[in-house]
Amino acid sequence: MRVTTKAIVISSLKYQDKSLIVKCFTQSDGLKSYFIHNAFSSRSAARKTAYFQPLSILEVEANHKNKGTLDTLKEIRLATPFATVSSDVVKSTIAIFLSEVFHHSIREEEKNEALFEFLETALLWFDTHDEVANFHLITLLQATKFFGFHPASPNGDERFFEMIEGVFADSLAVSTLDEQETNLFRRLLLLKFDSDQKVFSGSERSRLLGILLDYYAYHLDGFKRPKSLDVLKEVFS
Repeated sequence: MRVTTKAIVISSLKYQDKSLIVKCFTQSDGLKSYFIHNAFSSRSAARKTAYFQPLSILEVEANHKNKGTLDTLKEIRLATPFATVSSDVVKSTIAIFLSEVFHHSIREEEKNEALFEFLETALLWFDTHDEVANFHLITLLQATKFFGFHPASPNGDERFFEMIEGVFADSLAVSTLDEQETNLFRRLLLLKFDSDQKVFSGSERSRLLGILLDYYAYHLDGFKRPKSLDVLKEVFS
């Protein structure tokens, strides 16, 4: 079936010498993998491969066979060219990190327009703002709404957050955060993209990132910690 849709690039893998396999989260059909033949073999190679940077927002015309095999792209263009993400080392590192997380967490080959719209809106905000130190934390937390395991709001002064059930509790268990971590997590739950980016110290931000990755691992079978995690920590150290 011929489809025209927006698509967010999740990952790209070089195949043999001249081609790419690109995984995208599409607005029309969820997760799709495309075979880009001769991506490195023409005068337009640099332009072609530039399309497939982590989290680029494309508009594509594609053949979707819906048979679990690689699909093909007929036309590709940038739906919204980023102004800063590829040129800013902090932003590009965050984009690589988030794309790795989504590679291991977005798995359904079916339409999820609410998740697509959230990611598109978040990325456009990211590209047009300078203060983005907490962007990856807020994005990972908000994305859990669409994955089905967003934390429940605290009812009062519960001292601990229980990771498996995703609730605040009054007693410790194997999967609960300690009081200090719970207070950090509670503060994160209140943040929006436009909130003060200096609300956390570097060490607090690092601890929150560890908590979020543990939380994803509790709720997504086979979830892998991103290889770019150490690079991200270095950028924010």
